Amino acid sequence: MEALQQVSLATTLEAAEAVGIILERIFGQAPSVYQHPEQSGPVISIYPPAKQRITAAQRRQLAGELEALESCGVPVGDGELKVKPLGREDWVDSWKRHFKPLNIRGKILVRPDGIRAKAQPGQKLVVLNPGLSFGTGQHATTCYCLEQMVARRVRSPQSLLDVGTGSGILAIAAAKLGYAPVKAFDFDSVAVQVARDNAKRNRVPEKIRLSTGDINKMSRRPRVRYDMVCANLLHDLLKANAEVLIARVKPKGYLLLAGILEEQFDSLRDVFEATGMRLRHSKRQGEWRSGTFVHAGW
Repeated sequence: MEALQQVSLATTLEAAEAVGIILERIFGQAPSVYQHPEQSGPVISIYPPAKQRITAAQRRQLAGELEALESCGVPVGDGELKVKPLGREDWVDSWKRHFKPLNIRGKILVRPDGIRAKAQPGQKLVVLNPGLSFGTGQHATTCYCLEQMVARRVRSPQSLLDVGTGSGILAIAAAKLGYAPVKAFDFDSVAVQVARDNAKRNRVPEKIRLSTGDINKMSRRPRVRYDMVCANLLHDLLKANAEVLIARVKPKGYLLLAGILEEQFDSLRDVFEATGMRLRHSKRQGEWRSGTFVHAGW
């Protein structure tokens, strides 16, 4: 594993999405978001190679963009960019400390690699090492997607597309539940490799088609549509790519949208309902709201 460094910024829930976009724009890497249960706001991080220097120009650009965000009435916190070398042990200890076994409706048990927890009879086991990517199931938005995948599973064949797969948790759970075919992609090549490793760990690599892909560059007229599309992404990405996502849902198929703050949900729902989707179910968990939309058909 290449030596890495953690470049992070503690911020507020209101600013988290915008700060993530700013960091990605400045440093060219998709960020991860971590919310410690004992802290009021999330930490937005990227993990560039340790040899990559964080320049004074990048710091000035960051300060300027954060100041502009504040001027729009969005509190960003202290704005301090922290940089530290990241040892493999630091990362492993961190995720194992906060990643506990997760039971999804008695049908799926998600647990970290190296932690003992047995699945009950009839329950599918998903074992994860999230690496440096997002997705352990602990976050409310990921948990919602897992719950809906269980609730919407029927006996007949169902295909699934996982947009922004991260650790691969949703794609792996889908394969274990019997969805087929399953396709998953992520903008971050590191995340894709982590997802591949996790697919092998769960003995389902042949059941998941994994690739690197950028939703912003995808066609609005795809060759393949899916019975279920999961998109656990930032609000702006969902809104900007509504047509891309809807085009990939079969008539009467499901689109799971997650990663949305409560105050952003209504406007996002309007965008998707104006393009042929209908909200079937939604759930609020803390500051987050997720929703399941059904394609009305063409």
